[in-house]
Amino acid sequence: MKYVMTYRAVEEFLPLAREHGPAHVERLRDFHGRGALLMVGTFEEPMNGDAMGIFTSREAAEEFIAGDPFVLNGVVAAWTLRPWNEILQPAPA
Repeated sequence: MKYVMTYRAVEEFLPLAREHGPAHVERLRDFHGRGALLMVGTFEEPMNGDAMGIFTSREAAEEFIAGDPFVLNGVVAAWTLRPWNEILQPAPA
């Protein structure tokens, strides 16, 4: 089981995202380095700041969201967290 987080950005997200981006990226790298965040990215169409991340556990996703500078500083208007059953997985090494 994985956990998919989605963010919906505020309408005027860009100035806030620029301001809080470095701390947000640092947090992303920390969680990825720990193996808790598998992948993350923004949606291209439409380019409105919305994003998605895939976490290895609900606890990791909730911890990330609770301390994310984008959430704490109003870049994110709303977020969701949903359990996701991964069907196609890499074969064990």
